[in-house]
Amino acid sequence: MTRHRQQRDHGSAVLELTILTPCLILLLGFIVVVGRVAIANNCVTAIAGNAARAASLARDARSATAAAGASARSDLTAQALHCDGGGQVNVDATGFYAARQGTPGQAVEVTVTCVVSFADLAIPGLPGSRTLSDRAVSPIDPNRGDPS
Repeated sequence: MTRHRQQRDHGSAVLELTILTPCLILLLGFIVVVGRVAIANNCVTAIAGNAARAASLARDARSATAAAGASARSDLTAQALHCDGGGQVNVDATGFYAARQGTPGQAVEVTVTCVVSFADLAIPGLPGSRTLSDRAVSPIDPNRGDPS
């Protein structure tokens, strides 16, 4: 009886492996995509915070915008985060004008946007990219001194 049963089950492991292999490959691809998005999202958050802090230490709106852009570009390069189009950095430094007039509690806001591409993964049905964006606000340093 057991010998007849063993002959009937012969080859079922190969069939199971054939069915499970595509599912395992898709699962692995999904894990890679989720990991890439999570890491890129954390990087964008940190880059926005660093750029906002660099901008808040500047002496005026123009140098704040330049400092935020330079900080963000430097961090993007250091983190090896490859954004389609190089990433985008938007700085709202209008608080510097009010701070110059003597209004306390002003802040600078930086928004970093990065489009992360999945084209190199070549997984069928996967969207081509994901747009990640984060905003950071940092108070303008009241001890920065006014430009002369």
